[in-house]
Amino acid sequence: MRRPLRLRGTGIGTAARGAVSRARLLFAAKTALAVGIAWTIAPHMPGVADEYPYYAPFGALISMYPTLMSSAKTGLQTLLGLGAGIALATLVLMTVGPSVWSIAAVVGVGVIVSGTGWFGAGREYIPMAALFVLIIGGADAEDYSFGYVTQTAVGVIVGLLVNAIIPPAPLVSEAAARIDAFQQRLAAHLDDIAAALTEEWPPERDGWMQDAGALAETSRSLRDALIEADESRRGNPRAWHGRGDTSEEHARLETLVEVAHQIRDVSGCLSDTINDRPSAFPLDPALVDPLAAACQAVADLLGGEDEDVEQLHAHAAEAVDVLLRAVHARSVETDAVAGPGVLSAMHLQRILSMLEPVLDPEPDDGESAQASSSE
Repeated sequence: MRRPLRLRGTGIGTAARGAVSRARLLFAAKTALAVGIAWTIAPHMPGVADEYPYYAPFGALISMYPTLMSSAKTGLQTLLGLGAGIALATLVLMTVGPSVWSIAAVVGVGVIVSGTGWFGAGREYIPMAALFVLIIGGADAEDYSFGYVTQTAVGVIVGLLVNAIIPPAPLVSEAAARIDAFQQRLAAHLDDIAAALTEEWPPERDGWMQDAGALAETSRSLRDALIEADESRRGNPRAWHGRGDTSEEHARLETLVEVAHQIRDVSGCLSDTINDRPSAFPLDPALVDPLAAACQAVADLLGGEDEDVEQLHAHAAEAVDVLLRAVHARSVETDAVAGPGVLSAMHLQRILSMLEPVLDPEPDDGESAQASSSE
């Protein structure tokens, strides 16, 4: 029985690969470059701003995001948050003056204002800016506020320019590769179930039981990755000559998410039976082999190559049909519902319907005649 390649990686290994990916290394290099340029420019700012050069690299750092639009939005929101915090501090300076009570009060108000949602990523800097102005600025609060905002703005502008001159690669290909890996993981999960069913009963191999709960979390992270891929195309010159949208990836992911839901149900009902939970139904020994064969065939379909999809789908449909006939026969013979067999068959059949290959439509007689006449 042919088995697809099993993808098994440790969390540490996956994290390490993500940390040293080409996109991440480019992002790290650009961030370092932006911080260095901002620190070089900062001492040459006019007026009192040159007394606070350390806020320029800070501005560059907070403006660097993997996508251009995120960098621009975050940089603007940060400056707005700083402005709001400085305004609160200025109000205190013009009224009661800095004290333990006024500083505590203005920080509390800043936290409340940051909860409005108006400042996005800049919300965290509202109470921080107010606190810095009152404590660090002190008697020179006006000069400090000017230097703080000016140098931070310089850093933000430098970060945006670096990100625009060296634009990040669109993340569509990376998201598509993660979807491919998710599909292979689903195939490996079904493959593990098939292998466990054909071993000594009850099966000792139970890794698929623990993996089932992680499928939903993976699907959520993939949705976030696709949203980020869409964001990475906005305003990005490197995306102008590429594919215009990610609708194919979105549709494929939604299909795989539903497939994962069906696989989790198969895992759940078999896990209940194996662990002899109160809600479990016994698995008829006569259904073990056809159930394992059906799971393996659907796993082959999920993990197979595109050019083999029609043949693999036909083979999987035949295996599931054999399972359905076996379930029906055993239900009649035993005068009882076949428990996990019928539930698993139902879910596998749903997976098949979702993975139905899309065939190119054949031209009708009118199109054929037109093609012949054009020749």
